[in-house]
Amino acid sequence: MPDLISALPIFLAFVLTLIVLSWCSRQISEHIQLFAVHVTGSTNAATVAIFLVLLPGVIIHEGAHWLTAYFLGLKPSKFRVWPKKQGKFLGLGSISIRSGGLLKDSLVGLAPLILGSILVAMISHRVFNAQAMAGALMQGQWRNGVEAFLNAFRQPDGALWAYLLFTISNAMMPSPSDREPVMPVAQYALLAGLAYLLIGLPVRPLQAFILWLTPFVQSVSSAFLFIILLDLIVLLILFVLNEILAPAPSRR
Repeated sequence: MPDLISALPIFLAFVLTLIVLSWCSRQISEHIQLFAVHVTGSTNAATVAIFLVLLPGVIIHEGAHWLTAYFLGLKPSKFRVWPKKQGKFLGLGSISIRSGGLLKDSLVGLAPLILGSILVAMISHRVFNAQAMAGALMQGQWRNGVEAFLNAFRQPDGALWAYLLFTISNAMMPSPSDREPVMPVAQYALLAGLAYLLIGLPVRPLQAFILWLTPFVQSVSSAFLFIILLDLIVLLILFVLNEILAPAPSRR
């Protein structure tokens, strides 16, 4: 049990960074589209702009859906990578699949987030050494953390890797349709976990699984923190540009 308690802050950090990253992704999308409207005066151009900026991430997002559906026997078809309005939301791509029930549909819906998390963790740590930056920030060594963040972009092809990191992370979040089957499965899993503990079944298998998962979760959390800082810099630049390009208020 002490091992599980020590792992709790790592999982809480993962949830927190995921929530903040999701917020950053929405803000990035809105500000890029607003910038395109200011430059072109066209809402259609804004839709195309966010699509083109995030294109590599969109391809990975839809590819993750397709591959997962294929391996689960859900016969994916109609692979589309192009922006399309879906009510209040903007879809940047879609695939058609046969429903396989809540569990399989949830796996398909979460596939882009899972694959995206793996990819950004690999890039963040192998190219940018994000764990060193995250470790410094967690210890309150802000100056060392900022220096590690800035030094990361001096790596060979740092700008290209940063762009890939940016597009993958900001396109991997599940859409409303992706999330639809996930909530019931999450509720069932929570109830099953509570029943497991209340019945008094052995906790060692659960403990072993959580401890096995902890290093990966810690790695992903560090990557998310690195990306959040990157997103905030991009957001600041977009905010300044949009303030400059915004039409002056009319005077009466």
